[in-house]
Amino acid sequence: MTWIQVIVLGIVEGISEFLPISSTGHMIIASSIMGNNEEAFTKLFEVVIQFGAILSVVVLYWRKFLDFARWQFYMKLVVAFIPAAIFGALFSKKIDALLESSMTVGFSFLIGGIVLLFVDHLFQRGNMDRDSDISYPKAFFIGCFQVIAMIPGVSRSAATIVGGLQQKLTRKLAAEFSFFLAVPTMAAATAKKMWDFYKQGFHFEQGQVSMLLVGNVVAFIVALIAIKTFITYVQKHSFRAFGVYRIFAGIAVFILISVGIIKKEGAPKSSEPKTTASLYIVK
Repeated sequence: MTWIQVIVLGIVEGISEFLPISSTGHMIIASSIMGNNEEAFTKLFEVVIQFGAILSVVVLYWRKFLDFARWQFYMKLVVAFIPAAIFGALFSKKIDALLESSMTVGFSFLIGGIVLLFVDHLFQRGNMDRDSDISYPKAFFIGCFQVIAMIPGVSRSAATIVGGLQQKLTRKLAAEFSFFLAVPTMAAATAKKMWDFYKQGFHFEQGQVSMLLVGNVVAFIVALIAIKTFITYVQKHSFRAFGVYRIFAGIAVFILISVGIIKKEGAPKSSEPKTTASLYIVK
């Protein structure tokens, strides 16, 4: 893995983690194009730099995350996280197989794009604009949508935002709750991936720790900009533009597959630590 690839993947993660376009899908495609998608360290890197991205949420919304008197806020995030945690534990092997399929990413881009074209018409404008309005059942229901995003290319943020809109949240609150839910989800993913990496006997080579640090910093800075821009955008505009982008991205994936730039299906080498559903949950 080169330093150019570190910067590129950090930028891709920072932009795509919180937008409804699927960071997992974009990371899979970006790594495939650069030819390092089967390296063990790359698989670790793609997950661990999520930590930098989620730190941007904590920094931007520090008043919520550091107000420990609002224990209900934390409990709602736990409740919303439960469905994906259970589902991931039960079906990790099947989800692992999907993570090696560029075709799955392409189809998910297309289908998700079509959904976003019409999502504003499917659900009436929500009237809940405070996180205190989100009940525990509503939090759980939104968390169930997060399960759908275990399919690479679906997008964790897109799925949970749609779930929030269905529960009558405003576009702004639906997006923000999606950001909040990313914190426990991605923190757990990072810890699990690091554990798997060491458990299977891998160790960092010279320079790789520095690459992880730089990747996290890049993802953090880019995610800060992406979140602030996205929140401003969705308060004034629909999700249609993201739907159009996803459709074109899906078509691009199939073109890249057809010309042989990226593989249709890939399988991790037997010596590499396999990713688990809990790692790539809903991106």
